[in-house]
Amino acid sequence: MCTVPVMSRICLESYNQPRALYDTLKQRGMDLVTVTDHDSIGAVAELGGMPGFFLSEEVTCTMPSGTEMHAGVYGMRERDHEELQRRRHDLESLLAYVNENDLFLTVNHVYSSLTGKRTDDDFERFARDFHGVEALNGCMLKRANRMAQQFASRYGKPVTGGSDAHTLSGVGKTFTEVRGARSAEDFLAGLRRGQAVAMGEHGDYWKLTAAVWGIGGSLIQAKPWMLLASALFAAAPVVTLGNYLREIAFIWKWGPRHFPPQPDAVAPEMAQ
Repeated sequence: MCTVPVMSRICLESYNQPRALYDTLKQRGMDLVTVTDHDSIGAVAELGGMPGFFLSEEVTCTMPSGTEMHAGVYGMRERDHEELQRRRHDLESLLAYVNENDLFLTVNHVYSSLTGKRTDDDFERFARDFHGVEALNGCMLKRANRMAQQFASRYGKPVTGGSDAHTLSGVGKTFTEVRGARSAEDFLAGLRRGQAVAMGEHGDYWKLTAAVWGIGGSLIQAKPWMLLASALFAAAPVVTLGNYLREIAFIWKWGPRHFPPQPDAVAPEMAQ
């Protein structure tokens, strides 16, 4: 369910059907396909046997500081899901399980306010304990993605890219490439070795607004009586504007602290 107040009881975050998602991604050129639903692996029931599909999940974790974050877990088995969900409020336990079972763990949209506040300790743990960084998210602002890429480079972390699309219009337009990978196993091995390149589109205000309208249209198709409340979706530009301003404020807060402006280089003759 979506997390917007009032709508959280009646509206899903996505109405994409797994097979339609898979077919769309294949049509857009993806050799391999994975789905990173929030705390769910429901898509595997339909896609588990499809060529090029491998299982992943976006796990909502509680940090020791009390904040929340979204962690990407790639190359899972179905039995891993229950353990990850059981441990997601105990980061040390979750990290131990991930490492013991050779799963690949990323910090997602690290410079976004999507999951709320962040602390200095959170960033220290991201740098120390997480295997990779989502450096390109198709729904996040370009500046936030650029900072995530800088964070990955600073700490020598492999990168991933993903659409974070909640409607079919955006899927496959942001992705991860590992050249030469012929299977999910090759892909995941290349990911661990730092051979991945995050490619494709960034997000922006208009892209997010269109996605909200798309979800609203799907909700009305699923529950026609919601047409009576369609004015709620007419207000989407105001809601997404608030989100945009919150994202900008988050970037302004953490950007200068992590990536302060560099002074101009001193000319050699002046340095003598």
